[in-house]
Amino acid sequence: MFGPTTERIADGVWRHAGDARRSMNVYLVEEDGGVTVFDAGTATMTEGVRTAADELGGARRLILGHSHPDHRGVAPGLGVPLLCHPDEVEDARGDGGMHYFDIDQIPVWWSRRIYPGLLRHWDGGPVQIADTVGEGDEVAGFRVLHFPGHAPGLIGLWREDDRLAIVSDVIYMVDSLRLKRLPDDQAPVVPDRIWNLDHESARASIRKLAALEPRTVWAGHAEALTGEPHQLRAVLERAADLA
Repeated sequence: MFGPTTERIADGVWRHAGDARRSMNVYLVEEDGGVTVFDAGTATMTEGVRTAADELGGARRLILGHSHPDHRGVAPGLGVPLLCHPDEVEDARGDGGMHYFDIDQIPVWWSRRIYPGLLRHWDGGPVQIADTVGEGDEVAGFRVLHFPGHAPGLIGLWREDDRLAIVSDVIYMVDSLRLKRLPDDQAPVVPDRIWNLDHESARASIRKLAALEPRTVWAGHAEALTGEPHQLRAVLERAADLA
């Protein structure tokens, strides 16, 4: 019922959803007869992502949205050049940002207990970075935007033609502390302080996303946020205000 799946979500863009209840997203964007992979999910998704990419001409490179353990999982095993934002290189090569997580402050006892093991299970481990991308760079018809806060070098992809934003963990569509999807009337939210390098910067990054007035926002987990541009701007601004 909840096996991995790959679906076309926009012109030239596919989402591969896998791991627990298909809650982890990896994106495949057409480029040069193959695909650029954006975000890297969890280690157990490696073969699924490779198969999905091969069906679209093969992976040419992988760009990390950021380097947290549940977002770099497939990176070591895909066998393609890896890129990230310059501010994320150190953590990508290191512990994936674990040094600023505050797991002891998770208020749900069972979640606090299982998270250390979960993070190890999800993580593909440190990676070598071949090159970097930053604010304003072009990637497969998208513009790279820097959204620091949740992680120092968190980036998203923005395509103005269809107002599509693919933003990794700029927003959460899930309750990460209870490991479940948020009800539609409660999503999106700012990522929990426990995982954020700088919570106020994370709020500011959501406001930066809101100012784009997207029509569709795909995040690192769960389903898309969709609506008319003025509606999504209001929803995202409210999320930042309520953080």
